[in-house]
Amino acid sequence: MEKILMKGNEAVAEAAMRAGCRLYFAYPITPQSELIEYMAKVMPKVGGTFLQAESEVAAINMVYGAAGSGKRVMTSSSSPGISLKQEGISYIAGAELPAVIVNVQRGGPGLGDIQPSQADYFQATKGGGHGDYRLIVLAPSSVQEFADMASEAFDLADKYRNPVLILADGMLGQMMEPVEFKPIMTQEEIDELGKQHTSWCICPNADGDAKHHHEINSLELDPSVLEKHVLQMYEKYAVIEKNEQRSEIFNVSDDNEVLCVAFGTASRIVKSAINELKKEGKSVGLVRPIRVWPYPYAAVAAAIGPKVKQVYVFELNTGQMLDDVKIAVCGKAPVNFWGKVGGIVFTPAEIQAKLEACF
Repeated sequence: MEKILMKGNEAVAEAAMRAGCRLYFAYPITPQSELIEYMAKVMPKVGGTFLQAESEVAAINMVYGAAGSGKRVMTSSSSPGISLKQEGISYIAGAELPAVIVNVQRGGPGLGDIQPSQADYFQATKGGGHGDYRLIVLAPSSVQEFADMASEAFDLADKYRNPVLILADGMLGQMMEPVEFKPIMTQEEIDELGKQHTSWCICPNADGDAKHHHEINSLELDPSVLEKHVLQMYEKYAVIEKNEQRSEIFNVSDDNEVLCVAFGTASRIVKSAINELKKEGKSVGLVRPIRVWPYPYAAVAAAIGPKVKQVYVFELNTGQMLDDVKIAVCGKAPVNFWGKVGGIVFTPAEIQAKLEACF
């Protein structure tokens, strides 16, 4: 298939449309504004609905309503905008509805700046909203992967009736790379997907002799009923943790003296440093979590070879993934961290210098 040179923001929008997304609600914010601009152009052409909401709060509640209809629906924003969506995300998770959320992260806290960051890891993986719930969180490292994760996210959301968040960053949203897209889903295929949701969605459904609307709700005032619901959700999350861990293993071998862990675009910079160290005869491996929830603890643990004397975590934040890596390492080796914040991106030379100091 032909590859097209596109920005990450545009590529994930195109891929979402091709994956059957026909409902999109959002509010502009840098550095993801190209995504909303692209959706404004493409949704009407495929008979979909684009709506620029009056706020991020309005947008996520539109997603809540649309998800209840059993249709593929998406929203996107950047860090402060995602913060405003947290209450609605909790509602969607509590109601067990499928939806896709894209976060093109920027520097923070507060309004911060518009440069790339990975500082929303806690928010994404530990539950940024209220209550006991989980999001499935995908972390792309290339424009191609960003696009591929659009259809993957919708499939996971439908499979588990759970919101899925794609955790990108401003660098990935703005960079241009060649992308190969899947064929556009036909209306027949979209209709067939919708039929899978008739047992729970709000639309009229035939049950026995009568047709009725199912109730979509995250409010339950009876504590015993709410407890049962939350425990059932966590049974589902346990299945997700068992079946949906994904990671990339790069240059991992029994000769590794250092094991790196990095996700997203930060991992690309670490790979460049590792390749330079290979030329010097130094052996360094990398585990890249592709899904940061469920976290690939087993993959990180398995990559700690007999010669590893240091596990090094690199992130564009203050070390938000560090605790997850420590859980995976479980004391088998010392764990160190280095990162950049404020929208500043480290260079391959800086990573290389940190790793050389380990030998």
